[in-house]
Amino acid sequence: MSDTTPQSLAHHARYVPGFHFVATGLLAINFIWSLIELVKHPGAGTVDGSLVAVALLLLLWYTRAFAVGVQDRIIRLEERTRMERLLPADLKPRIPEFTRAQLISLRFAPDQELPALARKVL
Repeated sequence: MSDTTPQSLAHHARYVPGFHFVATGLLAINFIWSLIELVKHPGAGTVDGSLVAVALLLLLWYTRAFAVGVQDRIIRLEERTRMERLLPADLKPRIPEFTRAQLISLRFAPDQELPALARKVL
């Protein structure tokens, strides 16, 4: 999406097949397989394999969670900057009152509707 493309919910969600389906699927299969092997053949090698499988799933989870956290901070910063530019003087001091969820949802409001929606939210 370029900087000139208007933001909308349709552009918000995006799946990367290699990450969301292939890597997640392979790591899930690896985890299940390691648990089956651990039950069938308990021992140091299968315990080690199961721990590595768990660590890989945690790595996958936290990689995504950290990226989403950064994305949320960027969205909040963009929305606060946008509000500084578009809100009337009486609402500007109240910008810090918006919650994370409110800022993220107001992201999809057209510029001309933002002041009225912001007032309604507050």
